[in-house]
Amino acid sequence: MKRVITFYKFCSLDGLDGLRERWLAEGQRLDLRGTLLVAAEGINGTVVGSVAALRELQEILQSTVGALTVKWSDLDAANPGFYRFKVKLKSEIVTFGVSDLDLTQTGEHVDARRFDELLADPDVVVIDTRNQYEIDIGTFEGAVNPGTTNFREFPAWVTEHLDPQQRPRVAMFCTGGIRCEKASAYLRREGFEEVYQLDGGILRYLEDTPAEDSRWQGECFVFDQRVSVDHALQQGGYEQCFACRHPISTADMRSPLYEPGVSCPHCADRKAPPEPPSEGRRQDRPDRAERLRERQRQVDLAVARGASHIGERQGG
Repeated sequence: MKRVITFYKFCSLDGLDGLRERWLAEGQRLDLRGTLLVAAEGINGTVVGSVAALRELQEILQSTVGALTVKWSDLDAANPGFYRFKVKLKSEIVTFGVSDLDLTQTGEHVDARRFDELLADPDVVVIDTRNQYEIDIGTFEGAVNPGTTNFREFPAWVTEHLDPQQRPRVAMFCTGGIRCEKASAYLRREGFEEVYQLDGGILRYLEDTPAEDSRWQGECFVFDQRVSVDHALQQGGYEQCFACRHPISTADMRSPLYEPGVSCPHCADRKAPPEPPSEGRRQDRPDRAERLRERQRQVDLAVARGASHIGERQGG
């Protein structure tokens, strides 16, 4: 049975090219699939494989980065999760765009029970640090939605909407905890004194909290081909639009604005126009919508043959 692990760790790394080559070879040897992001500031990964192989990968990584906490979840047998194993070198393991953050000065990590208390406290501002397309399919009751399209927009939102002089108590959460490390460190740097973050993120909250006691509403977006998970951390009910990457529900797929592989109700009214000619490009190159239709045709043909196609689902 294949399982999924997610993990991150901020730590100082050097010799990144060598680490990439070694970890890529180990992942291929272990028949793993997924993505490992590596930067001078640490590692961040989502990986699919057998339990034995994933435990061996954890040991391999720990020999370089030290103790590594991983979160486990199940994978539907029909879903590969990813199509290959990739190790990517990045400038940041989660892109925030603010340099020189002191990641030893983050918010206070709180467990699910304490986080529920913060959610119920009217004097605490609870912020969902994720992006709009993630929040659209699930969040905590009463959480503030910054309405961001990417994490780099979060500092500007803080500047516009929060004032450290008013001494607000702030709690925050994200999928697995990594974004809160940077977001809470940023708030601390900007003078916010009482900052909390959900330890292990939404995924650990769902793991630790019985559904009948949970304040989570909806499903949780994940960055693999499952697209979302439900409260039991099983594959959820969403697909993903290939054109705009927004999660799409069964109702979305019944909409007349939905064209498989080409558009959905979230992007149909903003389809990209034909690409303008440029030097080195064929003048008769089809526009983006036509290329997406051709890609979908290849997906359909592969499915009809009983084969997989790299574009069949997102995440890989």
